[in-house]
Order: sequence, then C-alpha cells, then structure tokens
Amino acid sequence: MNIAELAIKKSVITWTLTFVMLVLGYVSYQGLARLEDPEFAIKEAVVLTPYPGASPAEVQEEVTEVIEKAAQQMGQLDRVESYSSRGMSLVHVIIKDQYRKEQLPQVWDELRRKMADNAKNLPPGAGPIIINDDFGDVYGVYFGLVGDGYTYAELKEVADLLQRELLVAQDVKKIVLFGVLPEAIYVEISRDKTAALGITKQEIFDALRAKNLPVESGNIKFGTQYLAFKPTGEFKSEKDFGNLFIASKRGKLIYLRDVAKIRRGYVEPPSQILRVDGKPAIGIAISTVMGGNAVTMGNAVLKRLEELEDQIPVGMKLVEISMQSKAVTKAVNGFVVNLLEAVAIVIVVLAIFMGVRPGAIIGFILLLTIAASFVVMKYYGIILQRISLGALIIALGMLVDNAIVVVDGMKVKMKQGVDGLQAAKEVVSQNSTPLLGATAVAIMAFASIGGMTNSTGEYCQSLYYVILISLSLSWLTAVTTTPLMTMKFVLSKKDLQKGGEGEAKDPYGGKFYQIYRKFLTGAIKARWVTIAVVVGMFALSLYGFGFVKQLFFPASTRPQFIVECNFREGIHIRETEKEVAKIEDYLRKREGVTLIASAIGGGHPRFLLTYSVPVEAANQYSSILVSVKDYKMIEKMLPGIQEDLENMFPDACINVKKFNLGPATGGKIQLRINGTDPEVLRELAEKAMKIFREEGAKAVRSEWGEKIKVPVPILAEDRAMALGITRPM
Repeated sequence: MNIAELAIKKSVITWTLTFVMLVLGYVSYQGLARLEDPEFAIKEAVVLTPYPGASPAEVQEEVTEVIEKAAQQMGQLDRVESYSSRGMSLVHVIIKDQYRKEQLPQVWDELRRKMADNAKNLPPGAGPIIINDDFGDVYGVYFGLVGDGYTYAELKEVADLLQRELLVAQDVKKIVLFGVLPEAIYVEISRDKTAALGITKQEIFDALRAKNLPVESGNIKFGTQYLAFKPTGEFKSEKDFGNLFIASKRGKLIYLRDVAKIRRGYVEPPSQILRVDGKPAIGIAISTVMGGNAVTMGNAVLKRLEELEDQIPVGMKLVEISMQSKAVTKAVNGFVVNLLEAVAIVIVVLAIFMGVRPGAIIGFILLLTIAASFVVMKYYGIILQRISLGALIIALGMLVDNAIVVVDGMKVKMKQGVDGLQAAKEVVSQNSTPLLGATAVAIMAFASIGGMTNSTGEYCQSLYYVILISLSLSWLTAVTTTPLMTMKFVLSKKDLQKGGEGEAKDPYGGKFYQIYRKFLTGAIKARWVTIAVVVGMFALSLYGFGFVKQLFFPASTRPQFIVECNFREGIHIRETEKEVAKIEDYLRKREGVTLIASAIGGGHPRFLLTYSVPVEAANQYSSILVSVKDYKMIEKMLPGIQEDLENMFPDACINVKKFNLGPATGGKIQLRINGTDPEVLRELAEKAMKIFREEGAKAVRSEWGEKIKVPVPILAEDRAMALGITRPM
C-alpha cells in the first residue's frame, strides 16, 4: 500500500488533517513575528576607554594597545580596529563570521572577562572600560520630540516620561534617548574677588564636592522604631549653590555668590545634536525584543501614545522619523496580494490548458502547502521579513509542479478508463521518487546560501529554509491530498455520464497533440540539428548573461535617503550645526521632501539594519535623513543634490545615497593599508584617494581624516612649580 492509496482509503483522516492544517496555517500566519529585515547579528562590540587629558599618541600607547592585546587573546576574534583620539580610546572588536547570534552572548561575556582582567594594566586616570555589545540593535520605532518655545530641559522631562511609560508596551526591548543636552550648573569664579578674599579655587572645589556628596547620616532609635536620618542642605537650585559658605584662610565665611556668578545651562559643547525639520529635538528610539513582532510593537507603542496624549504639553509633538511597522505591514500586504494573484494565475492558466477542475484542485493544493509552510515556520521561529517573504514568492512557481504531475497523470488514466484508486496508485508509484528527486534538486539549488557562514549567509539564510520547508511540503501534499481530491473532483458529471472512469478514451487524440507529435518526431529524426540549436542557444545565453547587471542586494524601496557630511577636521560642533542648517534649507526647497532629520556629531540610532555610521564620526560629521513622498523620486533627485552640495561645500566630503538591502558595508570600495609608520601610511592613503578621485569616485575619505592644529603651551617648570601647576591641560 503506497502513500496515495493510504490517503484515499483513510479519506476521513486526510480531509480532517487538511482542514486542521488550513486553520493552523491561518493561526500561524497571524502569530508569526514580523520584521522589515532578517534578525542579523552585528558581530562587533565597541570598547570605550576614557583617558582624560591624554594626547592621541599617549592614548594609543598606554590604553589602546592594552585593550587590543586583551581582545587578541580571544579565539573567536577576527580582527580589531582602534581609533585613538584626545582623551578617548575606541576599539572595535570584530568576531569571526562563523559565530551566529545565539553564540554571541557567550562571546561578549568572555570579552568582558578579558577586559576586567586587563584593567589593572591601564595607567592611573584611565578608565573605566565601557563595553557596548548592543551595537547592532535596530530601533524600528524612531520619533523626534520637538516643541516651539520649550527648553531642552522641558523636552527632556517629557522624553523621560515617555521612555518610562512606553517600556511597558508589548514587544518593546529597549528605549534610548538621542540628542539629549545634559543640564549643568556653571560656577564662574572671579579671580579678582577670590584673590582679594584669600580664597583658592581648590577650596571652592572641595566645598562644592563635600556639599554635593551623598553620605550615610546614620540612624536613631525612636520608641520602637529605628529611623534613618535625612538631613537637609543638599543642592536643589542655583540659589542653593549661591548660599554655599566658603571658609577663607583668614577665617571668614563668604557666600559663593559673592565670588562667583552662578547660572544654569547645558553642557557645552554637546556631544551630539538632533534637529527635526530645522528645530531642536530629542530622539526617542525603540527596539523590538529578539523574535518579536515589529508590527505588534509599533501598534502597541502608538496605542500607548494615544493614552499618554494628555500628558504631553500643548505645543510639543512627536514627529515620526522612522516606523518599521508600517514598512513591514506594507511588505506583508504585498505578499498576500502576490499570493492571491499567483493562485488566480495558476487557476486561470491551468484552466486554459488542463480544464477548470484541475486548475481549481492545484490552486487549492497551493494554498494548503503555503498554510502548512506557515505552521512549520512558526514552529521553528522563522520570522516574516523581506527575505522569507521573498522566498515564498520565489517558491510559488515551483510549489505547483508536483501537484500538476499527479493531477495530469491521474486525469489521463481516468479518461482512459482506469479506476480512480488504481490511477492514484500507479501515478504516485511511478512519479513519487522522481518528483522527490526533482524537489531535492530544486532545494539544493539554494543550499549554498543556507550553508554560507559570512554575514550575507546569515542575512539570507531564511531564503534556504523557507524554500526547503515549502518544497518539501509540496511533495508531501502532492502524494497525499492531491490524489484524493483528483479522484473525487477531476471528472465532471458530464464525463461520468459519458462513461467516466469506465470509458476508455485517448487523451492525446486532439489536434494539438497531433501537431506536437509531428514536431517531436521531426526533432528526434534531425537530432544533430536539434543538438546544435540547443548548444547555440546555450552559448547565446552565456553571452547575453554578460550584459546583465550584477547586484546581490538591490536598492531599498524605502522613501528615504541619507546625506552624509564630513566637514573639515577640528570644527566646533556648533559650526557644524550652522552648516547643516544651510543644507536643510536647501533640501526643504526640493519638491517631494516631507521630513528632514539631522544628527550632528554622529549618526542616528540604528533605525534600519542596513544603516551604519563611520566609527570615527565626531564634531565634523552629520547624518541627514531625508523623507520623500515616493521612493521612485529618489533616483532622479540624488545626482542633482550631490552636485549642488559639492558646489556649496567644496571643502567638505558629501555623500548622498539611498538605502540598500543586506548587511551594512560602509563604502562600496574600501581599502585598508597596514604598517607601522603613521607618516608613510598617511602618504599612501593620500595617493590611493587621489587615484579614486581621478577615476570619478565620490565621497572619498580616510578614517584618519585631516591633520589639525593643536596649541602646545610651553611649560615654564620653575614658575609652574611655584604655583603648584604640574602640567598644562
């Protein structure tokens, strides 16, 4: 008894399983996690180590090399990339591609242990070591909080409220605030007054430090209770700072306000600034939990924001910079449309060439196979995203092949008078193994993608698994449900009235088959001509393939593009902000532009998997995200914008680009030059960049940037010792 005979004889079980699979398929489809891009682990951690006051060379020799040596003790390491700037060491620890996202937490734990063990080798004043292993988190929901007439402090207060409240929304992993300007109390000391009163700056520093330092005040037994002291006196406002007593060497108590000007402000210069449509803003970026549903998370956040609407002051508003859930919903809806179109096309085409009934049967089997695929995808945790959806669309054309063979074979035999059960047994016995082999060959065509261990393989691995699942299930449904449905429904009542299964009839007696038979006979007789034609067509296809553009990851259909700006080295961040404002004014005049969000002093939070920021980004860098009405406009807009901005800022490195799919790679062409002599390396880099520019490359830059001027105070040792100065800072 073969599998088709079993499915027909146990038809009640087969029908029940078919119905259950359709229901489970729908439930699984609704419950599948959804993301815009596949979950892809950025196999990179950033190790930050501050070393205040040290020059880049000192940071390199005393801190960066220590961190590098510690990281190089790890067997999982691929390479390290380090950047030493004044007072800061930044080391990127990059892990080998073979390690997948499930293994990375253990790798990062080992990195932390290595760094902790080597912290004792750092010089005094360096540290603490900060390890950021969330470098690859994608913040699918990204808002900008703006408010006309509101200060940064007032914006920050509302942003903190939203951060706390939105954390409880479904599938939210983490919320970060971006572009926050920390508040500070500035104490501007008058040298003349302190000198006249005999007060030193150090005495003021010590008094401020002692007053603002939380200390354990002790406890007191009060009846049966044991209570903790909570004395007053801590700083609560600028006035409290002014009322601080300073004891002079002459024994006098002097108010701090008498020798210093006290004001509230913001830390200057800021490390990063966010502007939304030219207005100061605070970014609120929200990431999804691992395996979470971006659509569910986005909808939950929007619902929670509606509930919090009355807590947002009038005049403040949240501007949507990026909303992944909308892109995912659009992609999934597009897949559903493609699926319905595919089923309709299959039914229509097969109805034309095979009849309405065979077409309807095969269309139903296609839906059943996809429903079963959703069940298996849900079980194995495969997420609906652009690659898995693409795999299903690719598979649509292959999913019907097995069913067509079975339906057509049974239809022919049943028209020849063979009993339906016998026809199913014969067709499945003859074709099940060849069909399984053909299915395996189709699956193996994608196996190379599933077996890739690099970043591209991890990004695309769901393509292979979805093809494997769906094609395997198409074979299973072809040898079980398809024979049962064909036996029951392929012959109409009219066919049955004419004799149905018991009436022998030659299905190949029509005119079409007679013409085809003559053509086939002629091709076999003139076999050498046939072979020559086939070989010639194959050679022609190879020649033609050379004209096909090669691009593994195409451009995204996202209606946004990026303007990356690198201004001259050493520029103040406020000057960068002024230059960016000019670019914003220019972009705002372009037709179709709907939103401009500028990150200054660094990049935006990673709102898209393919978005990356140069690691050396600092005061001179800005990333301007531009939204447009339709992504089709971008292709025509970019060349003109690139040319105009290059003319407006001839000394800056401007790169206007659209988003591409796949892992972020930075520049399309990258060159790494290794060596020990910095001057030789810089000279070689300049020569390489000159060659690139001569060949028409745009936005050519070096990670080292330009040399900048550094004031070098000459220390007068004798006078410095007398004044208690050890080193100019």
